[in-house]
Amino acid sequence: MTPFHALHRDGLLILPNAWDGGSAALMASLGARAVATSSAGVAWALGWPDGDALPVERVVQAARDVVRGAGGLPVSIDMEGGYADDPSAVAALASQLVEAGAQGINIEDGGGPPEVLAAKIAAIRAAVGDSLFINARCDVWLRGVGEPGTRVAEAARRGALYQAAGADGLFTPGLTDAGGIAAMAAATPLPLNLLAFPGLPDAKRLEGLGVRRLSAGSGIVGATWGRAAALTRGFLADGRWGPLMEGAMGWAEINALMPAAE
Repeated sequence: MTPFHALHRDGLLILPNAWDGGSAALMASLGARAVATSSAGVAWALGWPDGDALPVERVVQAARDVVRGAGGLPVSIDMEGGYADDPSAVAALASQLVEAGAQGINIEDGGGPPEVLAAKIAAIRAAVGDSLFINARCDVWLRGVGEPGTRVAEAARRGALYQAAGADGLFTPGLTDAGGIAAMAAATPLPLNLLAFPGLPDAKRLEGLGVRRLSAGSGIVGATWGRAAALTRGFLADGRWGPLMEGAMGWAEINALMPAAE
């Protein structure tokens, strides 16, 4: 087991999602207990679209960068659907992420047949043993699988398959109503992970409902892109420097966050 496993035992782990080594260093400096990646954020930062498009060598290098930036904090890497259909290829990538220093991964079913993800999880667990927290993402809410009233039961069914295959946690992004959250927490023995999403109760309420992990997902990076777009648009329009200084961190402050050269 890893220190990242221990963070899911009690209370609520609030997990910011970085997109590169520098953003991981920033989050570590602000008191995060662990850092995860946003697959979308990493892909966008490298000029690729989200959605299993990023070359696996870039995924591994991003993991190395984030681990270095996080400065010793546990790191979890979002590996989307594993970037392959073959479970052995997915397991090989997970092994590389462990070698890069990751203590956790997210891997998703995309709303597809859960047996496909279960086979990937089983292959990963066989390859890496207990050195990785495997968070199985169940997309029945995000993908609108089935009728709303059936989704807790379907997610619990999938979660049981994923647990039997070796998963350590269950991620149900898009689930936001308190009644459904409480039902989901009661229906799975796995630590329940939710995504910051419109309509979600606050952190204290989530903890009381039995949630063990709350992820920012692409929320922070999306807000950053929005701010960068607004500043760039304004600067291109009139060249004024004033808005660029508003709320900005200084060069020295940012530079000091970065790990020393090795």
